[in-house]
Amino acid sequence: MSSSKFSKEIKLFSRMGQRAVFGIEMLKYAEMNSDLMVLTADVSIPAGLDRFRKSYPNNYLDVGIAEQNMIGIAAGLSSEGFQVFTTTYAPFQTLRCLEQIRMDIGEMKNKVCMVGLSSGIVLGMIGTMHCSMEDISIIRSIPNITIVSPADSFELTKLLEASFNYPQSLYIRLTAGSPSPIVYREDYDFKIGKSNTLLNGTDVAIIGIGSILSECISAAKILEVQGISVEVINMHTINPLDNEKLNEIAREKKLLVTVEEHSIIGGLGGSIAEVFSSFKVRPPHLIMGLPHSYENSGIYEEMLKYYELDGESIARKIFDYLEE
Repeated sequence: MSSSKFSKEIKLFSRMGQRAVFGIEMLKYAEMNSDLMVLTADVSIPAGLDRFRKSYPNNYLDVGIAEQNMIGIAAGLSSEGFQVFTTTYAPFQTLRCLEQIRMDIGEMKNKVCMVGLSSGIVLGMIGTMHCSMEDISIIRSIPNITIVSPADSFELTKLLEASFNYPQSLYIRLTAGSPSPIVYREDYDFKIGKSNTLLNGTDVAIIGIGSILSECISAAKILEVQGISVEVINMHTINPLDNEKLNEIAREKKLLVTVEEHSIIGGLGGSIAEVFSSFKVRPPHLIMGLPHSYENSGIYEEMLKYYELDGESIARKIFDYLEE
């Protein structure tokens, strides 16, 4: 693909947002995989699947607002050899059907790719009920499920391609709205479980997941002006983590900062802290994320600033920490 065509595709994906790109990609894969089954819980339009529903009615099933049934049906289809994707809003994809995920997917090892729409705080204008701030911590406690949160819409396409040959169930955590921030402007080698360095730096390592990485990059550029060299790492796979990269950071950096659109309890920061606890030599670890409370609603940009997850706030907190 030419660079100009690639650039146009990236911009288009950004305008569409991750939810719509998911639906478009499923259309593409249905042409190549007759055993593909996509299940939704009354979200065909929000998940970008309306064209898929009309084009491939035999590969699509809407169970209505019955997420627990959706997981049970998905596990049954998986046991019969189908490639199964389920999707609904993230809190309903995870919390509402947690027992079924634990038993039918985790315990019985039926491979299902679960797609959580609009995770984090992007739906904050509706209220905390639709904000998924606990999904990583809960799902990562269940064996046999890998958790991946793509940085932008382009990385989502790479993840979906990889998911078909991946041997284990996946929880795909989609963040941001439409348009969504662009993190990747060039092609790169994506591998589930292997982190990707976005910016190189020598002093501080910022590790992020999901669309918040665009704010991490902004923070790094602000700190660079102040003479602080920052490496920004996309740890898109939370479970399992890229321990090789974490070992490298522990040896070389003065400070590790984790940034996530998730509770500070049990998410990316907590997962890495568990790994770091076994290291004899390690830098201080600053965890940035959502507080362990339900306290605010509002539009996405305002919520990011309120929780100090915008680029300027991230940079200020890192600078203040280093100055102490």
